[in-house]
Amino acid sequence: MRNLLITFLFVSSLNSTDYIDYLHPFHPTKSKEGMVVSQSALSSDIGVKILDMGGNAVDAAVAVGFSLATTLPRAGNLGGGGFMLIYIKEKDEIFYIDYRSKSPRNASIEKLLGVKKIPERNSERWERVDYTYLASAVPGTVYGLLEAHKNFGRLDLEEIMKPVIAQAEEGIAVSSDLSYVIGVTPQLKSDKESYSIYFKDKEPLKEFSIMKRPDLANTFKQISKNGIKGFYEGEVANKIVNAMSENNGLITHDDLKDYKSFFRMPIAINYKGHKVFTAAPPSGGGITLLTSLSILNNIDINKYKSDSTKTYHFLAESLRRGHNNRSHFVGDPDYFDVPISELLSTKRIKELVSSINSNKASPVKDVKAFKKQKESKDTTHFSIIDKEGNAVSNTYTLGLSFGSGVTIPGTGILMNSQMNNFAYRYGDKNDIGRGASPGNRFEPGKKPMSTMAPTIVFDKNDDLFLITGSPGGSDIPAAILRVITGVIDFNLDIGEATMLPRIHKDWPYEGLEHERAVSRDIIRRLKSMGHKTEYENTIGSTQSIHISEGVNYGFADLRRPNAAVSIQTN
Repeated sequence: MRNLLITFLFVSSLNSTDYIDYLHPFHPTKSKEGMVVSQSALSSDIGVKILDMGGNAVDAAVAVGFSLATTLPRAGNLGGGGFMLIYIKEKDEIFYIDYRSKSPRNASIEKLLGVKKIPERNSERWERVDYTYLASAVPGTVYGLLEAHKNFGRLDLEEIMKPVIAQAEEGIAVSSDLSYVIGVTPQLKSDKESYSIYFKDKEPLKEFSIMKRPDLANTFKQISKNGIKGFYEGEVANKIVNAMSENNGLITHDDLKDYKSFFRMPIAINYKGHKVFTAAPPSGGGITLLTSLSILNNIDINKYKSDSTKTYHFLAESLRRGHNNRSHFVGDPDYFDVPISELLSTKRIKELVSSINSNKASPVKDVKAFKKQKESKDTTHFSIIDKEGNAVSNTYTLGLSFGSGVTIPGTGILMNSQMNNFAYRYGDKNDIGRGASPGNRFEPGKKPMSTMAPTIVFDKNDDLFLITGSPGGSDIPAAILRVITGVIDFNLDIGEATMLPRIHKDWPYEGLEHERAVSRDIIRRLKSMGHKTEYENTIGSTQSIHISEGVNYGFADLRRPNAAVSIQTN
């Protein structure tokens, strides 16, 4: 009996050492080779294919950017616009390309809304800048991607476009998510061309059916053969302009031919020894993110747990002030002198920090506006690094899910709904929020403000440290802030930092939005501090790469289906 007991204890001891446990279930993908993280596994794979062909991070970004128009049509696009950050290792330099869509030159409030006087908020007239041909600003995506390739790409454009064209021609298997979002997007039913693409037998394309896009493939071929002129002039441009003129749209040949993306200086701050770079105006999301981080530079959230009540409180208060900082004097820098240095100045940050009560939520009136709009959550982001250390952080959008719902006949191009992003209530003294922003007031030819904020971070040794970004409209800064603070302040790996429960607090709104994973106990405590909590299904969907000691750790946010990390294996 004694020998049996000893044997049992010995075996138990062996079993206890053999059991392998992990700190959390959100395991990053690890590699020293090139890596692509996007909201579509199919597009991530195409990016890695370009890297395997000898392309660099920019070549892969071009392929992924075009591929997502096929695999993620609600956000991936040719008919929208966005922002791209590029890090070139050899030059040790970071570049920012603004390819935001812009208002047609002949646009006016009367043409857009059908009335001279701005209608009430609940007026159906606002649908004109959401769901019709009037909703679309001049697309910038094609110009931006090709401008990046022209300046930093390695492979010929035709080589990059081959797998993109093949994917559109051969088609993709429709996922359950794609079938679902088609069915819940009413504007697709209103447009004859979109309906013919995304519906069959009066029903949304079914899961596992093959969606082939010959129309989109032909547009890709024009771009592959003729570059920028393949979209902004010639056959494709003719189809865009003809469809616009036949459907009361405003985009003309001159709008397309005159469109250009811009290289601008990114904006940056030092956050606890790390250099954080993000998109400058017309991005307001960059201002929000850096304002929030600057405030947190003055608060030691590291002494709390990553999911403590105080951490959520300080994140909320910093975000509220970040959104306040973008609400009045941020817009297209070609039309408005954005006071970036003043908005991010030590004086301004001190003013914002001084209004924070560590034990109580601040009322709207206590967050003073700097003295001197609704955006859809169906944007998408991807992050790329190649084996040489070059990197791309790119966020682009159609605006609403599937944009305006309008597809240009014969091209496969879904058009954006970005004309709804301007501040049409400029001058309205009863509107203290972004709807009356002087910086983002509507003007013909202007780019509307956006909360897109692709981000690249360098560590204390000036080595590339983090590539990240997110969709989510006004939620974007909150999602990115949570990832950055998770990695830097709480020393979490990128998987755990990504899956931390998120909150969002805007200005001048009272509510504090939170995901379901925030515990009831913490919600109760936040309410006792004066926060008016509101449940939100998910906040953002970050696609990130964390670089540590020469190893890349990628993680695709689980908040939206079908996102994936793809890596080089050779």
